[in-house]
Amino acid sequence: MSEAGGRGCGSPVPQRAPWSLVAATAAICLVSATSVWTAGAEPMSREEKQKLGNQVLEMFDHAYGNYMEHAYPADELMPLTCRGRVRGQEPSRGDVDDALGKFSLTLIDSLDTLVVLNKTKEFEDAVRKVLRDVNLDNDVVVSVFETNIRVLGGLLGGHSLAIMLKEKGEYMQWYNDELLQMAKQLGYKLLPAFNTTSGLPYPRINLKFGIRKPEARTGTETDTCTACAGTLILEFAALSRFTGATIFEEYARKALDFLWEKRQRSSNLVGVTINIHTGDWVRKDSGVGAGIDSYYEYLLKAYVLLGDDSFLERFNTHYDAIMRYISQPPLLLDVHIHKPMLNARTWMDALLAFFPGLQVLKGDIRPAIETHEMLYQVIKKHNFLPEAFTTDFRVHWAQHPLRPEFAESTYFLYKATGDPYYLEVGKTLIENLNKYARVPCGFAAMKDVRTGSHEDRMDSFFLAEMFKYLYLLFADKEDIIFDIEDYIFTTEAHLLPLWLSTTNQSISKKNTTSEYTELDDSNFDWTCPNTQILFPNDPLYAQSIREPLKNVVDKSCPRGIIRVEESFRSGAKPPLRARDFMATNPEHLEILKKMGAASSIDAEDGLRFMQEMIELSSQQQKEQQLPPRAVQIVSHPFFGRVVLTAGPAQFGLDLSRHKETRGFVASSKPYNGCSELTNPEAVMGKIALIQRGQCMFAEKARNIQNAGAIGGIVIDDNEGSSSDTAPLFQMAGDGKDTDDIKIPMLFLFSKEGSIILDAIREYEEVEVLLSDKAKDRAAILKDPEMENEEQPSSENDSQNQSAEQISSSSQEVDLVDQESSEENSLNSHPEALSPADMDNAASISPSEQTSNPTENHETTNLNGECTDLDNQLQEQSETEEDSNPNVSWGKKVQPIDSILADWNEDIEAFEMMEKDEL
Repeated sequence: MSEAGGRGCGSPVPQRAPWSLVAATAAICLVSATSVWTAGAEPMSREEKQKLGNQVLEMFDHAYGNYMEHAYPADELMPLTCRGRVRGQEPSRGDVDDALGKFSLTLIDSLDTLVVLNKTKEFEDAVRKVLRDVNLDNDVVVSVFETNIRVLGGLLGGHSLAIMLKEKGEYMQWYNDELLQMAKQLGYKLLPAFNTTSGLPYPRINLKFGIRKPEARTGTETDTCTACAGTLILEFAALSRFTGATIFEEYARKALDFLWEKRQRSSNLVGVTINIHTGDWVRKDSGVGAGIDSYYEYLLKAYVLLGDDSFLERFNTHYDAIMRYISQPPLLLDVHIHKPMLNARTWMDALLAFFPGLQVLKGDIRPAIETHEMLYQVIKKHNFLPEAFTTDFRVHWAQHPLRPEFAESTYFLYKATGDPYYLEVGKTLIENLNKYARVPCGFAAMKDVRTGSHEDRMDSFFLAEMFKYLYLLFADKEDIIFDIEDYIFTTEAHLLPLWLSTTNQSISKKNTTSEYTELDDSNFDWTCPNTQILFPNDPLYAQSIREPLKNVVDKSCPRGIIRVEESFRSGAKPPLRARDFMATNPEHLEILKKMGAASSIDAEDGLRFMQEMIELSSQQQKEQQLPPRAVQIVSHPFFGRVVLTAGPAQFGLDLSRHKETRGFVASSKPYNGCSELTNPEAVMGKIALIQRGQCMFAEKARNIQNAGAIGGIVIDDNEGSSSDTAPLFQMAGDGKDTDDIKIPMLFLFSKEGSIILDAIREYEEVEVLLSDKAKDRAAILKDPEMENEEQPSSENDSQNQSAEQISSSSQEVDLVDQESSEENSLNSHPEALSPADMDNAASISPSEQTSNPTENHETTNLNGECTDLDNQLQEQSETEEDSNPNVSWGKKVQPIDSILADWNEDIEAFEMMEKDEL
């Protein structure tokens, strides 16, 4: 959201003022704190800011240009194979595909970004293409939530800036509200989703047939997420205000009213998932990340855009609960709505990165700085923010689909503070995107932040949000052709004009908030905060908040440290946590006996301890497994830009402990590698390519090693297989001693392997790097072996014709990802192995690829000391694994199974008790 102009700081804001009500949010007045904070860091020169802004423009051109050239009119670009993603023509990715509606999603989502980046000519051309080519009457089931924020929001944002440009008199003189008419058509197509007794919308709708018709193939769902139902008010209200059709705003308000009424009354929290017919909470955990995030965002922004006090009151009530229960600085941890002192999980998801930006708009700067800095430290460790990470900052889900939320918060913190530190943060984001995500045909999502492997996806939100926030971060006011302060950002960063608050106000603004709760007036600020109080007169204020968090990720035990410090201040001992527990410690055993037997606090501690122990046991089991490896193509024209996810082997050189292996690839003869090679001269000193099947993996490895190969890549013989539709696995031995195998061996599924085979056909000589993690491209280019290779002249050269040719020749290749925000979705891939498969492999579920076993995982004991968790509670299962290399990893004996079985029963009983309380 932008800080729209209003009254000066300290001036009271009338409760029924028009859009100047935005001044009540602290964001407007925070700008005045700039002069206070800039003294705390070296300011960035105007020249460097311009250079970085121009770099963002070039990056956008690279992404947008490749989409238009290789994908349009498809919804999204597949940047590894240089083609468009068309729904129904690619393997299903589950819920992720619900955003695709065959309506040129990326183009619509990018409309207002073009104007923000001063590409007005391109904007005019894009609008003409949308009006000419886009059809909204497709027989396809789409997500109501995604279609609203991306397509309806994109059309409204495009319309908002189209009429602005028309008023300026140079561009869009022919425009006559055509985008608005398309938005109105789409709005009416979404309205049938609200045909429920609660007013909460169905999560999906068929654009052509609506809900419940036999042809619709939807309308049977019973549950939706809180954010899905609560992130409609900005777009729907804007549509009503633009067109005068009040029905859209009425439906969105009714959904918000219902969610507010169904909040848990004692904690003032909402759950993640709700039944759209009964209003019962299906998932009773509550946080600020996936499933809830934008519900809170839209309460505050609806107040700003619409001038309705009840939205601010609701937001402040929820915000007080968030800071009371969920916020554990610098962490934000989910809790149970009925037992808010009880953590629901020990990991965080990447979507919560938006929250520091929302806290800035609220005016609560200190926790915003703390959480943002913690997230930045995670990024510096992994280059990107993993989809989920644990409280001790290990990877929980390794994907990163180029999400923009952290860039969003960085922008708002810089706008509020003027602290040049955040410009340096933005510079790091730009460098990481160019270094690790940039590929010849755009920017590819990260399949695994630990290995640096890519995924064949470039989501529309990357162009809608990332480049917009990064450009605005480095732009001065004169760099933008309109006043950004006159607009509010939606959750998809689309721009809606603030003057809508005074247009077509026919909606009743009954304040229902006070009917449900007594409000603490101290929550509600009707004046801008005094910056001398909000920011102590200290130029190092922000730095002093960040400094204690600089090494929080590397120490990997921040919560224990904070807890011990608190216990020293209070004189009480901190509660026993599962990761601190030692069965040989008499004090720990005594604490266990008291849990549940003394007070309600002890009972809650006991339940939390049980859940943590179950999750810890599961995570320890996962940590014993090998993470995926990387095959990186380093020869011309790739130069390390293409990274493929590979499965490891239980034998041969361990790439996590030894230097990576680099060499040219050559196909073995026979291709299956099951007998002595007839072309040893071809594979001598090279990495041999072998086809899976007809003999054991170890036998293949011995045959290519005897021929002089320095490594091996086994390519799946199941045509069309991919690591995204089948679980990655570890190649097992043959039941014999495999110590004689000294070379590294990796496994690629068919579609990943096809990329290498196509490159060989195109370029003949292809060099790859086998490693546990992708190597820095700069290091690859500096490698002495590359001195005779043709070097790319600049980042702009990454679109060179030869790279596009190999991509074009790989039309059959598809590296789609079965991604979901829920861990059980990551476990849903069909098994790739049959009982008769001779390549006996230990199967690895993608969700089990959780952390690098070479990391030193530390925890905190009761005395505040970091201890090595890897040596605790694991010796028995490690011994069993060593004695049986073919054992299925899903069936290992857990050290505390006998305890956990009883505790699971207790937790089920506790959940039944929760239902009774309802």
